[in-house]
Amino acid sequence: MASGLVANNLNLKPGECLRVRGEVAPNAKSFVLNLGKDENNVGLHFNPRFNVYGDINTIVCNSKNDGTWGTEQRESDFPFQPGTVTEVCISLDQADLTIKLPDDYTFKFPNRLNLEVVDYLAVEGDFKIKCMTFE
Repeated sequence: MASGLVANNLNLKPGECLRVRGEVAPNAKSFVLNLGKDENNVGLHFNPRFNVYGDINTIVCNSKNDGTWGTEQRESDFPFQPGTVTEVCISLDQADLTIKLPDDYTFKFPNRLNLEVVDYLAVEGDFKIKCMTFE
């Protein structure tokens, strides 16, 4: 997967939302948004898979603690289309990360690393960021 944007020192605090808007490539296989402390401590690995690794139209989420991956969580609702602009809003609280997607679809992923702040964002794959805002 191609490496893309990496941002550090985000200082995303509980109650704030990181809104990422970008364009999904026309021939997209998957993309990744990793949020956490750093590349070895990822509180949320958000990976929409269009058709890769045996998954079709599935969102796979996970966490990485000291370089070790946790247990995957899969979401079957898939509001993404290749060749379109889409938006993802991620917010943090003590228990969960809340992910808001297009078509009013929202789900939670547990805050397994007990993050109090998100400082790191890495974007990979078939997704080109157009805009990032903090709300």
